[in-house]
Amino acid sequence: MSHAACIVIPIYNHKDAITATVANLVVHGLPLFVVDDGSDEATQQVLAALAQQHANQLTLLRLPVNGGKGAAVMAGLRAARAAGYTHALQIDADGQHDSSDVPRFLDASHANPHAVILGSPVYDASVPKSRLYGRYLTHVWVWIETLSFAIRDSMCGFRLYPLDIACALIDSVKLGTRMDFDIEILVRLHWRRVEFIAIPTPVTYAADGVSHFDVLWDNVRISRTHTRLVAGMLLRLPVLLLHKLTPRRATRSANPGEAPWWRMAERGSRLGMRLLALGCKTIGPRLTAWWLHPIVAYFLLTGRPARDASRRYFEQLGQASAQQDTPRPGWLSAYRHMLAFAQSGFDKLTAWSGHVEPAEVCFHDTGALDALLASGQGALVIGSHLGNLEMARALATRGAKTKVTAIVYTEHARRFNSVLASANRDFSQHLLEVNDFGPETAMMMQERVARGELLVIVGDRTPAHESGRTTSAQFLGAQAPFAQGPYVLAHALACPVYLFFCLKEGSSYRLYFEPFAERIELPRRERERHISTWAQQYATRLEHYCRKAPYQWFNFFDFWARPSGGANGRK
Repeated sequence: MSHAACIVIPIYNHKDAITATVANLVVHGLPLFVVDDGSDEATQQVLAALAQQHANQLTLLRLPVNGGKGAAVMAGLRAARAAGYTHALQIDADGQHDSSDVPRFLDASHANPHAVILGSPVYDASVPKSRLYGRYLTHVWVWIETLSFAIRDSMCGFRLYPLDIACALIDSVKLGTRMDFDIEILVRLHWRRVEFIAIPTPVTYAADGVSHFDVLWDNVRISRTHTRLVAGMLLRLPVLLLHKLTPRRATRSANPGEAPWWRMAERGSRLGMRLLALGCKTIGPRLTAWWLHPIVAYFLLTGRPARDASRRYFEQLGQASAQQDTPRPGWLSAYRHMLAFAQSGFDKLTAWSGHVEPAEVCFHDTGALDALLASGQGALVIGSHLGNLEMARALATRGAKTKVTAIVYTEHARRFNSVLASANRDFSQHLLEVNDFGPETAMMMQERVARGELLVIVGDRTPAHESGRTTSAQFLGAQAPFAQGPYVLAHALACPVYLFFCLKEGSSYRLYFEPFAERIELPRRERERHISTWAQQYATRLEHYCRKAPYQWFNFFDFWARPSGGANGRK
């Protein structure tokens, strides 16, 4: 998303403060939209002088009569959007706010372009106690209206809006036009699932400052607004409660389906996951599992990137398979696909909670694993996001036949992993987060293999810091990028390598453990060719198991796109 920011300043009769406010803001180099909300003649003269002085940077808008702060801000936001700006920083004209914090607001907006950046006031001794304590009544009502603490302060006049989001709201809903505007727009944006980011910022009340807050009528308007918002909250209550199970809207790229997997926000809130965990403990896994159906239906309707990724996967699967029973791309296949993913996560939770018995999981053939355990050797085991790798680790931890350490990229799934950790204290003991597969990682793993541990790594995702280190392999009828890391690590460890898949077949799981290589050698002169060969062998086996369990492929992003957004993988 492009980012072109400006500043919107609503003003009504602040002739003594506006000159200093403008002077403190122009140094940041942003265009200024000053909206005169029907000010008196003295203020108009000051504004006219400022417009002439800063003709290249300041645009002066005049409202014929005083319509209120909300009316002025909305006029400024619309004018900024019409002028081609994407973001607008609203700041009051009275000089209460610290203009040196403007870069902090802009940095936060650059990092989160779809979020509203809110000032969180840090008051000094100048704040009137009645104003300070009175604000908390509004804060409490806002927290009730949103069922959330995301909006820390709904009355601060220092905030930055994404203009497309804000103008879409103000053009479709009649908002309060006076002091109630600042409150109502935030609550309604929260209902629309917009993300909020708070930035602490000093607020100072000048001893001779002019306040246009009408103690009687503005409080009446604010009370009336809260009444409407509480009624709106009650009407939306089922949807808002469902939203509690899912995250607020995060930053999106213009083409979400093309985003690398590690930039895609983890969906599902920690609260929702903990509710599922609580359900397992109180009413049991079988009854709790029925909750997955409405949850998956919600994600199906709201998760277009995941739907598109599912469709692309089944298209590729159909093109590469001669089987007649291959799932057809569409809403039904996407629902079954997402339901299988939800059930997989739920099974991980039940396994770590002790609700899955080893008898519910069986090996297709134990020969390879038995021979490895008898030898006392450690090994590198390459898995995938096909099936349920984590569930097998949970059972291995409980069985204590061997130590299994998962090498993971946990940054992408911290909420879910925190819930698994709360279910079993052993979860994190053999979980190692890595960002790269360089020499330091290899040395750390070498000691574990020497102790006879099994190191489990996935071969179908690329670490975020290793986005360029991929090799292209044929997978489901098209070239796809596969990570080089597992083969580089296997070469450094000089240990046996196995493939592992844990697939749900009916109501139980079946484990497939098969030899892949006694050693992986990567001669320096032919390193790329050898890596490509091993990656192709892995992709071929992965394709075999995808056909075996088509709904259990859980890479919900465009797997066939380059990490950089192109069409194919690269070396």
